[in-house]
Amino acid sequence: MFTIRKADTSDIELINKLAWQIFPATYKDILTKEQSDYMMDWMYSPENIRKQMEEEGHIYYIAYEECEAAGYVSIQPEGKDLYHLQKIYVLPYYQKYGLGKLLFRQAISAIKELHPEPCRMELNVNRRNPALGFYEHMGMKKVREGDFPIGNGYYMNDYIMGIEI
Repeated sequence: MFTIRKADTSDIELINKLAWQIFPATYKDILTKEQSDYMMDWMYSPENIRKQMEEEGHIYYIAYEECEAAGYVSIQPEGKDLYHLQKIYVLPYYQKYGLGKLLFRQAISAIKELHPEPCRMELNVNRRNPALGFYEHMGMKKVREGDFPIGNGYYMNDYIMGIEI
């Protein structure tokens, strides 16, 4: 039903478009509109997506249902044996069809390909995000929490979750 392919810089506009469809809806009950708009620019402006891909080592994958983009995931090397699941989002229409699980498994598969030795994948998740249960179901455990300043007086109030792979 779904296919996943590695993204490149020609996909920046598509990732930006998907983000605008997914991110505000995901966080509407958690973040103020002002913080959501700030974070959209901070993480998803075309310039920042390009910087992530070209300078910061983010690797994006886009999922499709037939010809329609349905979600994306990105990973980033963070240390000797550490990778970060930076983003994993699915359009609301495609949620509850197993696409999140497929994207999560894609992230792990990509990390294993890059780093065949045992390593760890971590992610940040807002402490009030309902996706917390999804990550626990996928085998991740809360390892710490923090309030991380992101600029403009805003913070990410997150759990950091990890899984050994």
